[in-house]
Amino acid sequence: MHTEVFSELFPLLSTANPQTLEWLLNVAIEHEYPAERAVLMEDAWGNAVYFVVSGWVKVRRTSGDNSVALAILGRGDFFGEMAVLDESPRSTDVIALSPVKLLSVSRERFIQILFKDPHLHHRMLQLMVRRVRQINLRLQMRSSPPAVKLAQTLVSLGENYGQKSEKGREIFNIPVKDLAEVTEISVEETSKIMDKLDEKGWIEIDDINNIIYLVNFKQLINLAGKV
Repeated sequence: MHTEVFSELFPLLSTANPQTLEWLLNVAIEHEYPAERAVLMEDAWGNAVYFVVSGWVKVRRTSGDNSVALAILGRGDFFGEMAVLDESPRSTDVIALSPVKLLSVSRERFIQILFKDPHLHHRMLQLMVRRVRQINLRLQMRSSPPAVKLAQTLVSLGENYGQKSEKGREIFNIPVKDLAEVTEISVEETSKIMDKLDEKGWIEIDDINNIIYLVNFKQLINLAGKV
């Protein structure tokens, strides 16, 4: 992977200097996982920062045999940075929703890079603040109608990870249970709303290729209250 492609793929690295990008590529380790494979167990947080080159993963909270999806991440995102910085234990793991390719940078290397490149340091702080804002938005929307909350989830996934196509932005066909848990509504509500959005022509679900097309993105944004 060339440094220009690396920088364009990951917003975190958009302001990093060329030397930083070259060094990152040299020390990064490549990983490939099939769907449903654990890519990061709860006892491994803090060892490295992971970059999603392709595919989709979910971060889930575990408690015994029970688990709840907390976030869906796609191409161009990263995870593990908080555990690297605060070194606190995590009761979460990361599972591949689709075949996924990752790059990992060890804790020691990543911290070295942050000290060497203040632009990267500042950019990471910006993205971490953005994540806090997204969490605050979810808290504010807890009392919103289920359809509004689900539209907000779809819009967020489309904005962050959606790929342009002739049918609109396309995202992975996320399992209904995971979509419901991330949105904090019931599985039954999620299924009904997705069917209704499909009937309206706002989305199109391609079960064969595991794709959801966000056909009428403008209407989804309006429904989410992002006008």
